[in-house]
Amino acid sequence: MPTTPELVVLDMAGTTVTDGGLVEAAFTEAVAAQGVGETDERYPAMLTYVRATMGESKISVFRHLFGGDEAAARRGNTDFEAAYAARIDAVAPIPGADETIAGLRAAGIKVALTTGFSRPTADAILTALDWIGLADLTLVPAEAGRGRPYPDLVLTAVLRLGASDLRRVVTCGDTTYDVLTGLRAGAGTVTAVTTGAHTAADLAAAGAHHVLDSVTALPDLLHS
Repeated sequence: MPTTPELVVLDMAGTTVTDGGLVEAAFTEAVAAQGVGETDERYPAMLTYVRATMGESKISVFRHLFGGDEAAARRGNTDFEAAYAARIDAVAPIPGADETIAGLRAAGIKVALTTGFSRPTADAILTALDWIGLADLTLVPAEAGRGRPYPDLVLTAVLRLGASDLRRVVTCGDTTYDVLTGLRAGAGTVTAVTTGAHTAADLAAAGAHHVLDSVTALPDLLHS
């Protein structure tokens, strides 16, 4: 880092929040409602794609899965959001994540939480965790323009929170798409964690500058 960070942009599910595989369970229920059950020959390829694109805007994932059929994609996304919300009690903080966010802010660093979920689902997670107001900003793809792996979420956080230098922006996520988002936005430090969807090897291959065991290791990295 050239100087002290101004802004840290953190992913939610898999990075600061754990949901015990809730994304896959909600996806399975959503595609079943569209006629693709677990025994359907199309299901394995769909699940593989969902796993590979963890972190991407969920509506974008369903658009791909249903071959650009917008009506089917929207139905799938709506069913996914409903299935996830029905299981919201399964979400919990990554151990120490809330203290890490509070500590960063206490040190004068602004923090943005970003997600590929819709605003209602993001707010349901934040409410369930009692995290409303924990970060300086929370963002979903619809509020930024495009979701991951595009740079929009990071750049929107930069603009809204008034960061002055992209070299002083840090990103952290658990997927290769989180890494790509940070790199494409020009963040000075792009970190990844192994508490979520993708392996350390995958994250390093995507270009992460640092791969950490947990988001709780981020403050020590930034002060090293």
